[in-house]
Amino acid sequence: MARPSNRAFDEMRKVSIETNVNKHAEGSCLIKCGDTHVICTATVEDKVPGWMRNTGKGWVTAEYGMLPRATSTRVDREAKKGQSGRTQEIQRLIGRALRSCVDMKALGEYCIKIDCDVVQADGGTRTASITGGFVALYLALKKMRERKMIFNLPITDTVAAISCGIREGQAVLDLDYVEDSSAETDANFVITGKGGIVEIQGTAEREPFTPEQFQQLFALACKGTGELAALQRQALEI
Repeated sequence: MARPSNRAFDEMRKVSIETNVNKHAEGSCLIKCGDTHVICTATVEDKVPGWMRNTGKGWVTAEYGMLPRATSTRVDREAKKGQSGRTQEIQRLIGRALRSCVDMKALGEYCIKIDCDVVQADGGTRTASITGGFVALYLALKKMRERKMIFNLPITDTVAAISCGIREGQAVLDLDYVEDSSAETDANFVITGKGGIVEIQGTAEREPFTPEQFQQLFALACKGTGELAALQRQALEI
């Protein structure tokens, strides 16, 4: 089976991560996964949500949005019409993913907010947001250490995310929009640098997929997130 992009079944799109793209944010990056481009910024606040006060623990949360011309047709800003259920679900996923690699007790009573703004979309915006969001988060924590707000980086591992799917019976890695819209099955995997599973979202769009096919998708996801983790470390020089 030939993929529309002519990539091999286990080949990701070209990925680049440019750090420090926003001079105001404590941490920031522009991540490009093929034609999907997301700006991720991290903001440090000297406070935590009310329900966490006096616990000695910090918090990491995320917000996600798509710019009006991120896609082929203009979409109104959600500030005008209110957040969609899709947006709320994605930003909760990003928050869960990033919290999985932070020791909240070691962070102390600080809140770090990660903003993921999709400049251009071609599939995989949530997975790109998680991968880039980690880079912005790490840079913010590093800045906190430089300012002596914390003394050690409370990072337990890296975390990245990738999409996989089954298209025309073949398991493939890193779906772009054309593939995602025509796949029989699509799934998103959030995996740590050490191989720990944070979250798996998988859906059969037509016929149910088999345990054997799931194993093929998982193997591809491990390969992809491993490559992404290496790119994260390279961008962060760690």
